[in-house]
Amino acid sequence: MKYTSTIDINLPIDKTVALWENENNFKEWQDGFKSIELISGIRNSKGAKSKIIYQDKRRIELLETIISCQLPKEKIALYEHRHMTNTQTTRFKVINPNKTQYISEVEYTKFNGILIKLMAKLFPGKFKEQSQKWMNQFKEFAELTDI
Repeated sequence: MKYTSTIDINLPIDKTVALWENENNFKEWQDGFKSIELISGIRNSKGAKSKIIYQDKRRIELLETIISCQLPKEKIALYEHRHMTNTQTTRFKVINPNKTQYISEVEYTKFNGILIKLMAKLFPGKFKEQSQKWMNQFKEFAELTDI
């Protein structure tokens, strides 16, 4: 399953990217975000691995591996969870000096377990909905934040 989500942010590209990649801001736009811990490598460098924890109704632990990080052009990361594996490519493009397009391409490459496979088959739009929700929340946070 593969999809792309986009949103326009009313900020210059440098401010948008700075807010997006600052881990202290994740809690502001990613529901349930608790922590990110660098396990190996250099943060945001090829091969770096981090453990990301979300806690809402249940605890979710992801392993992030950076494939490439050349922001604002793109950041490609592999996310592994016991129920699924996906790659996310994030890009930022200048629309004008005060407006940036935020693009997220997500490709799920593996689903483990009958329930998650069924969800992906019957409700693929739910995955894109979640990505778009976080992008909308990022836009709202970013446009209200002055750095």
